[in-house]
Amino acid sequence: MNPAPHPRPAPGLPGRRGVLGGLLAGAALAAVPALAAPARAGARPAPATAGPRATRPLLLGTYTSEAGGGAGVGTAAYDAGTGVLTPGPVITGVENPSYLAPHPSGATVYAVAEQGAGAVTAVAIGPDGTYEVLGSRPTGGSGPTHLSVHPTGRWLLSANYTSGSVAVHPIAEDGSLGERTDLVTHSSPPPGPGQGGPHAHQIVTSPDGGHVLAVDLGTDTVYTYRLDASAGTLTEVSRAALTPGSGPRHLAFHPGGRFAYLACELDNTMVVCAYDPATGALTPGPGQSTGTGSGVSYPAQPVVTGDGAYVYLANRGHNSLTRYAVEGDGAVLRLLDTVPVGGDWPRQLALSPDSSLLFAANQRSSTVTVFGVGPDGSLTGAGDPFPAPVAVCVLPLP
Repeated sequence: MNPAPHPRPAPGLPGRRGVLGGLLAGAALAAVPALAAPARAGARPAPATAGPRATRPLLLGTYTSEAGGGAGVGTAAYDAGTGVLTPGPVITGVENPSYLAPHPSGATVYAVAEQGAGAVTAVAIGPDGTYEVLGSRPTGGSGPTHLSVHPTGRWLLSANYTSGSVAVHPIAEDGSLGERTDLVTHSSPPPGPGQGGPHAHQIVTSPDGGHVLAVDLGTDTVYTYRLDASAGTLTEVSRAALTPGSGPRHLAFHPGGRFAYLACELDNTMVVCAYDPATGALTPGPGQSTGTGSGVSYPAQPVVTGDGAYVYLANRGHNSLTRYAVEGDGAVLRLLDTVPVGGDWPRQLALSPDSSLLFAANQRSSTVTVFGVGPDGSLTGAGDPFPAPVAVCVLPLP
């Protein structure tokens, strides 16, 4: 059973156009830089300098249909050195944008519309600070909770939580979305203990770009697909079975491309998975402690530093961040400790492009907390919690 039921507002995503003011002026989104080669824990180099801009844009996902929620995609600016956040205006005309993902070109951001009639929305952001909601397309399922852009920039991938399916949409030259090219429902294996059906919670492309992986909490399975880059269709090539009732939620790849770290929200574990780029096969290891003690702390999402030296995990029930050191070229996670997140129910984490800052979106306290990431993986709070209505996603941009 999902511990945090998703709201299901009425559908509808009207297009809007507006101005983000000085916040995003001259700051068009840029492609995320290539990840550095893995480094041994404890030997991590100092974070790269922030670059010529002292402040950078940050976007915030929320539930617009929930009491106290936002009015669209929130914006802020973050100081690339200190992590201090400054509020900005709201991008309106986007319903229930509970997860956000950028296009590699940096000119467009995509949002799910987490509702009964699921949809995905494209938002263009110009270098002059203007934005334009380019429209939305139905996902063919309900309650989409995650989306990502294929590295080619030609396809948008989305995961429908409530209906347990994954969808593919083509992306046009201007960043807008075309009609869905595929929809795959996870019809087997049978749902895990306490689950009423499949619940696709994440869909990502492997670092080598050769496969698409979908994590399904309801079937305790990670499905691997091959994407036809011409037709935009998915063909299953492998599946990885997790412990029944473990509830796999989100995974994050090590930059070396051979291992991924999977958070299982129902049995309170982190799983190191070996990945074979040739076949797409994911091989899970045993569940590891999150360091949160007995009981279920509903781990939500892991993130990996760009050099592959450290992994952080958000624990919603424990209101903490677990720190792991990465060893064995990605094959081993060594539990270091847990750190209070400074908010309630950390739903999602994000690292700044240079991994010098860690952002946590705290859903129940309606805040974002920011931490400086030290060369030794230590976390230091950066300022007071930042008010953000029902914060469920945070996206720092280059």
